[in-house]
Amino acid sequence: MSTRFEINRPAQIDGPSAAGSEYRALLSSVVSKDWRLLIGGQLTATRSGNRYPTENPATEDVIAEVPDAGAEDVDRAVAAAVTASAEWRRIPPRERAAYIRRAAAVLLEHEHELAFLDAVDSGNPITAMRMDVQLAATTMNLYADWSMELGGETIPLTSDHLHYTVREPYGVVARIIPYNHPILFAASRCAAPLIAGNAVVLKAPDQTPLSALRMGELLQDVFPPGVLSVITGRGPVAGKTLVENPSVRRIAFIGSVQTGRAIQKTAAEAGVKHVTLELGGKNPVIVFPDADLDRAAQAAVLGMNFHWTAGQSCGSTSRLLLHESIADEVIAKVNKGIEAIRVGDPLDPETQMGALVSREQYEKVLRYVELGHQAGARLLCGGGRPARLDPDRGYFVEPTVFLDVEPASALGQEEIFGPVLSVMRWADERQAVEIANGVPFGLTAGVWTNDLRTAHRMAAELEAGYLWINAASRHYWGAPYGGFKDSGVGREEGIDELLSFTQVKTVNMSTT
Repeated sequence: MSTRFEINRPAQIDGPSAAGSEYRALLSSVVSKDWRLLIGGQLTATRSGNRYPTENPATEDVIAEVPDAGAEDVDRAVAAAVTASAEWRRIPPRERAAYIRRAAAVLLEHEHELAFLDAVDSGNPITAMRMDVQLAATTMNLYADWSMELGGETIPLTSDHLHYTVREPYGVVARIIPYNHPILFAASRCAAPLIAGNAVVLKAPDQTPLSALRMGELLQDVFPPGVLSVITGRGPVAGKTLVENPSVRRIAFIGSVQTGRAIQKTAAEAGVKHVTLELGGKNPVIVFPDADLDRAAQAAVLGMNFHWTAGQSCGSTSRLLLHESIADEVIAKVNKGIEAIRVGDPLDPETQMGALVSREQYEKVLRYVELGHQAGARLLCGGGRPARLDPDRGYFVEPTVFLDVEPASALGQEEIFGPVLSVMRWADERQAVEIANGVPFGLTAGVWTNDLRTAHRMAAELEAGYLWINAASRHYWGAPYGGFKDSGVGREEGIDELLSFTQVKTVNMSTT
């Protein structure tokens, strides 16, 4: 049975509006720091010396200059990984798992610092980012627990041969992660390939590189040199070079459909590579008349991830499909829940929703708000910058809900990756299924009903890789996470992910 992720809520900490001195000291150290790549066990600048700025989305201030890796830097990291992987793969799985446990412990020791880096670099609330550090460590330890699952099997095919399989690592794995959960993905998504015996080159997100770079520093002496490398680079150069490198046979990416397709194309042109993709979503929640409407409304708000990432999550349930008989009642409850969300300074422990990650993302979300108006959807709430915040600083957008959204419109079809919820009505079950499945995506879906027959019927009909019945948003240990259609290929967060970083070798040995 799967175990539910249980992360304790962190103790509240003083924000800048209170003491603030601790934050000023931390921010000063970030600004003045000589940020470096981790390559071959050494903290190093780029060969070109190129750097680029990263900013605080809540203030629009530049907070650091980070390495802008070029092709030569990426190839150095891959070469170091090739060398390291030859010895790393020979270490027994349980011993590799011990390295992962030590790494998890180190990250927990620096929980507050890593959460601070993610809050100022991504705009997400610091309380949520502390939970991300805890969740990363928990996930790393979970994969360490699974290290003994890497065995093969014997196959009784003939009487005069021993037929068996073994699992072997690919060698070098490229892990390319997104900006919405920087330290969570940087740490947890390296655990499975490392335990499987691969060396990993981690490409941090352009927009939020700081916590990954700091993780590289903290883990410099935890792993043998070259087993884990951390690179940052703006634009397509670093990522494209990593995907093209002939020594990289296994690539795992989390991000947009557009970038995922580009990775598939580049990888195919460079060689035959195993590529897995966890991409976008336009995820439905379908509420039936017999559901617990209070809980369904709470789930609609929770599932949008307003509180954690300002809706910048591929799994956000951004389409709310309500039966016409209960639509008005649920809408009123959703509106009440959204009104209670506290939007503000990511470093304030009372803040529940922070800023969008960049001006580009901020302007993209506002364009979709305008498209909603143009398409005739009715604005229930939000749609702009929170009135009580500085009108000239920070990429803040209120939690936004549009009613009467046409399923074929941009708000009904396209992933916004921001705090915009689209509400639609339906009259019969077949119509609900058609609306839910009528998008290019198929990552998550939710169904709210107290009828078991309806629940099972909907679970069979919905084209999505991860479903909740009378629940929302939670991920569960060991339950494979991934999507159908344009939402990706492959599964993460379970044994499937661990095994996907191995190749099966079959041995047929004569016994005569």
